[in-house]
Amino acid sequence: MKNKRLFFSENCKRGFSLMEVLAAFFVLGIILGLASTSFLNLAPKYKLNSAVREINSRLNYARYKSIFEGVKVRIKFDQHSYAIETYDEEQNEWKREREYFLNGVTLQANNSPTFHPVGTVSNLASI
Repeated sequence: MKNKRLFFSENCKRGFSLMEVLAAFFVLGIILGLASTSFLNLAPKYKLNSAVREINSRLNYARYKSIFEGVKVRIKFDQHSYAIETYDEEQNEWKREREYFLNGVTLQANNSPTFHPVGTVSNLASI
């Protein structure tokens, strides 16, 4: 019986040579190296945008909490964190509800915004 080759002739090469594979990996490595440096340059921008959205969300939360629960609520900012505090009128002091930390972002605020039950805010802050 004859040995039949349907798709390949006797002289047809099958696969890639070692040099071709090494060249492909070299080019792929250069492309990935360039892409990773551009992604690393974008990381601080995304961290900042994420922190801005988070703080905006917490400010809205403090405002709604103040209105619905009928208590004063403030957000106190530190360098790497911020805390939501409610005012206890019986003990005449602020009680910390929760503290949030922001990784890779430094905060600087000139005041602690205080939300009142009637829907107003005092001690406006630049963050």
